[in-house]
Amino acid sequence: MTDVLVAGAGIGGLTAALSLHAAGIGVRVVDAADQLRPVGVGLNLLPYAVRELTELGLGDELAATAVAPEAMVHFDRHGNRIWAEPRGLALGYRWPQYSVHRGALQLLLLDAVRDRLGDRAVRTGTALVRLAEREGGGLRVILRDMARAREYGVRVRALVGADGLHSTVRAVLHPGEGPPLWNGIRMWRGTAEWHPVLGGRTVAVAGSNTAAKLVVYPISRPYQERGRALLNWVAEVRIPATHHHGLAGPADWNRSGRLSDVLPHYAGWRIGDLDVPALLAATRHILEYPMVDRDPLPHWGHGLVTLLGDAAHPMYPVGSNGGSQAILDARVLARCLAHTEPDREAGLRAYEGVRREAANAVVLANRDMPADRILHAVAERAPDGFDRVEDVLTPEELGELNAAYRRTTGTDVAELNGRGSWGVG
Repeated sequence: MTDVLVAGAGIGGLTAALSLHAAGIGVRVVDAADQLRPVGVGLNLLPYAVRELTELGLGDELAATAVAPEAMVHFDRHGNRIWAEPRGLALGYRWPQYSVHRGALQLLLLDAVRDRLGDRAVRTGTALVRLAEREGGGLRVILRDMARAREYGVRVRALVGADGLHSTVRAVLHPGEGPPLWNGIRMWRGTAEWHPVLGGRTVAVAGSNTAAKLVVYPISRPYQERGRALLNWVAEVRIPATHHHGLAGPADWNRSGRLSDVLPHYAGWRIGDLDVPALLAATRHILEYPMVDRDPLPHWGHGLVTLLGDAAHPMYPVGSNGGSQAILDARVLARCLAHTEPDREAGLRAYEGVRREAANAVVLANRDMPADRILHAVAERAPDGFDRVEDVLTPEELGELNAAYRRTTGTDVAELNGRGSWGVG
């Protein structure tokens, strides 16, 4: 019998494997992909997630791979500065914020799992098909060997669905939910080698997603050490409601997009020393994705089954929470299972008791998009730009930007620096 089976070898699933192993709990991971490749683009890991990975012994590897941004700066679509705030250590956290390539982070975690748990700890080309029945203090799970087209059963003491937005485990637990919910914004994403811009350590946000918004930041320490930058960019464009029918498309992070679709929305954009159209045109592979989430669940699982990461709480990419929340899930899961040993069902319910309402609150805060309301106000009041932001926004509105990020990141400096570890002690 496998103790804990994790379905999904993404950021959340692999962090769960490392955390469970560190807690002395046996774990295996399965993933339907025949090979785990460094796909995707960039993401930001917030200090609360960096703390967890550092406590798992991955701090040096992260520092060697990622870029620690020093500031987040908002601009209007003309490049005029609206607001700025330090990030990570510069804001007072004991841990940095990191900008990193999603694929590089996933492979870093995968290497650590295989090094610590063995090469057989992660089985690729293996899909979870269904749950059979509960038996002998455990659960029988049906897996499919994709290469051999063969199904077989395994017994587990607990099952964790970390299988993403289109989770098979979630569909079993919550049938009839339907497709992800689209908010009318299309996103194009990509990375390009470039010269360092905006000081080399800035997360830049420009425009407003009521029309067009752009987020740009560097994600590679090796590029930085060579005097270059691997810039990650995200373009968000709101599609008129009259054009929504059929435009959402599949929510697939690997879907290719076209430069001709995204470039017209950013004609003439320049942010400091960044020529936005030139950056977009230099991108070899553009990805296209609808901004989607799902409604929060009243419960994640039951019995010996639960959910983790995007399978449990898919959310809009606002406030850099997706991957960071999955890492926090994984750490809390391991702690709760360790503290309720050997009652796996009690451990899973304890994990949900700690994480479900907190994660659901972040989903709803991201859906509210409070920071974007301020950016929209700037676009409405000063469509042709401005000389002084104080002529456009009141001090209270500028202060609301600070409060908005506190709500969407789900933690603050004093809380994180002062609380105990989620590691098992």
